[in-house]
Amino acid sequence: MTQTPSAQKPAQMVTTLVQLREALEGARLPLDIPDAAPARKARAETIDQLEDYVLPRLIQIDAPLLTVVGGSTGAGKSTLVNSLVGERVTETGVLRPTTRSPVLVHNPRDADWFDKARILPDLQRTTRASADPGALQLVASDAIPPGLAVLDAPDIDSVEEQNRTLAAQLLGAADLWLFVTSAARYADQVPWEFLKQAAERSAAVAIVLDRTAPAAITEVSAHLARMLTARGLRDSPLFIVPEGEVDEQGLLPSSTVREIRAWLGSLAADSEARNGVVRQTLEGAIRTISKRAYLVADASRDQFAMQARLRAEADAAYAAAVDAVDTASADGTLLRGEVLARWQEFVGTGELLKSLESKVSWLRDRVSNAVKGQPQQATRVTVAVESGLQTLVLEHAEAAAERTDASWRSTEAGRVLLDEAGTDLSRASRDFRQHAERMVRDWQQGVLDLVRTEGADKRSTARFLAYGVNGLSVALMVVVFASTGGVTGAEVGIAGGSAVLGQKLLEAVFGDQAVRRLATNARKDLNRRMQALLDTEKRRYTDLLDELGIKAETEEALRGGARKVDDLRFASGAL
Repeated sequence: MTQTPSAQKPAQMVTTLVQLREALEGARLPLDIPDAAPARKARAETIDQLEDYVLPRLIQIDAPLLTVVGGSTGAGKSTLVNSLVGERVTETGVLRPTTRSPVLVHNPRDADWFDKARILPDLQRTTRASADPGALQLVASDAIPPGLAVLDAPDIDSVEEQNRTLAAQLLGAADLWLFVTSAARYADQVPWEFLKQAAERSAAVAIVLDRTAPAAITEVSAHLARMLTARGLRDSPLFIVPEGEVDEQGLLPSSTVREIRAWLGSLAADSEARNGVVRQTLEGAIRTISKRAYLVADASRDQFAMQARLRAEADAAYAAAVDAVDTASADGTLLRGEVLARWQEFVGTGELLKSLESKVSWLRDRVSNAVKGQPQQATRVTVAVESGLQTLVLEHAEAAAERTDASWRSTEAGRVLLDEAGTDLSRASRDFRQHAERMVRDWQQGVLDLVRTEGADKRSTARFLAYGVNGLSVALMVVVFASTGGVTGAEVGIAGGSAVLGQKLLEAVFGDQAVRRLATNARKDLNRRMQALLDTEKRRYTDLLDELGIKAETEEALRGGARKVDDLRFASGAL
């Protein structure tokens, strides 16, 4: 006789399945990508089956055989359960759907197996009839033999989604399915979807063809038997309950359910037969859990890949913005318009700049004598630089937001994520302009500090006093803005010449090497601040991804757990 996995290595299997359950609980499948919906359903159903059935059954393998009576609306499930027990223990419903607690009938000696949260731990125990589908009504009856319990489940095709979900959960917790259908409903699609699942995981199933007119029994039962064979359920017992009158208690004649009662009683009395049913269903459930874990692992991999794609799109858009700002703040682009006008006011126009258009090499002394900027003129340059940089950064932040929004919306996952964000991310954030202003001012203050530090031992010199810290600072900014020498054509004489003049002015005070060092440090500081500012903007997108809880290690945790389950199954002889 093939032994159950639990008979070989129960502790290892329980531990492995607990770890697999933790991996399933940690799997996040929030992005709307292809096949995400079935994977989410498989994940939820697998967790439920582990908690409701597999782990409790492995831990307490000798618990009574749980027979769940399920089936279609109006198939007569409750009437059948009452008739098997011989008294009215579960209410039948005339109006559909019948909303009530599921009812579990057990022998009084088996009460300890069910009054605790051993199986179906999320259902609250009660001994009274209830309309709460979140409760499990326990009924003790001597009509049920020890070692057996019968659970009356809601309709699997109920118009109430809560009823359908609960019915599926209860069937997933069953050692044995007693599937009830009728001559009018046996070919319906929904019942066969459940029976297909039962066949796929080798669950023990018995079929009850209820409410069948005597004249139609032969034809209907033969057709039903062929359908069962075609769907892998050939060995499932088939019981016939003819259509008939019920007594004043709503019970069928005892003779019509005698065969079912006797079969269930023989299972309860024969430990080997009972264990065979448990073994069949348990091993099938564990095998299905392993398969579903691989499916969820595949979905986790796809989720992480989509998350990485969306993150890469945001990274690329904002990296492009950083590069664009970096280029424009170094190629002379900013040495135009207002900045250029204010700088010319500071350094003076006339013969100096005219000469620079054709010759940019000037002696330091001549540069020093030519510059006639005043403190207020240096301030005007600073303000113009501030405005120009702010406009530049804002322009590219807006472009990055638009590009990221467009690329994300090209996929269903990104579109849903943006729609659920609660704010429009296709534009720069409302307070971005303020942050940009602060960034530019902080950088300008940093430039001022560089100049002040560098000139610590030159503050008493005539040249340092002539220009002042502010004047030397704006000269350094101008040098930074043309540090790549990207200006061409007519701009060489204007923007380029202005930058060269700024450099000569600084060299007159600090020397060549110091100016190069100052320009390099000022440029690095500007780039660092721009990067941080745009990274903050990008986080509006990437925070949405981080909040999803998708982790790369989830896939391997699921695959590793499933592989270990399979190894233990094969080692114990389970198929």
